[in-house]
Amino acid sequence: MEIVDNFLSKNTFKKIKDTVMNELPYYYKKDNAYVGANDLYHFVHYLYDDNQISSGYFNAIARPILSKMNVFSLKRIKINCYPSTNKIYKHAFHVDWKQPHDGMLFYINTNDGLTIFKDGTEVKSIANRALFFDSSKEHRSTTCTNQNIRVNINFNYIKGR
Repeated sequence: MEIVDNFLSKNTFKKIKDTVMNELPYYYKKDNAYVGANDLYHFVHYLYDDNQISSGYFNAIARPILSKMNVFSLKRIKINCYPSTNKIYKHAFHVDWKQPHDGMLFYINTNDGLTIFKDGTEVKSIANRALFFDSSKEHRSTTCTNQNIRVNINFNYIKGR
């Protein structure tokens, strides 16, 4: 696991954040993986899926981030937008895919939500933070309570050599 704060330049991050927070259309997704809550949901926007670019926002959002990563092959890029809740709810532990691959979570806004790993490690949601990890290992996310939404971008990929 590696955490890189201030991953992008301030100017590049501001452009991406403005697009993700103010322009991007999101799509409703019922959450079945939350522990202790049956009526929670979040919104998603796929930038890359099924071996192809799936959004007109790919170049504006994904390209500047990918240019700072060592990517051989992309699997998926998904933006998650979690509405605020009255208390922190935790997703169930999950893996993104069972076969070994790399993951990077890029945090768009600072909030009290977390990414939690099976070993108990917790990573705070800090704007412009990149979290590199093995996303074939169990992990989970949470909602937030101190911002209207919690937004991150989930990259699943195979590293270059």
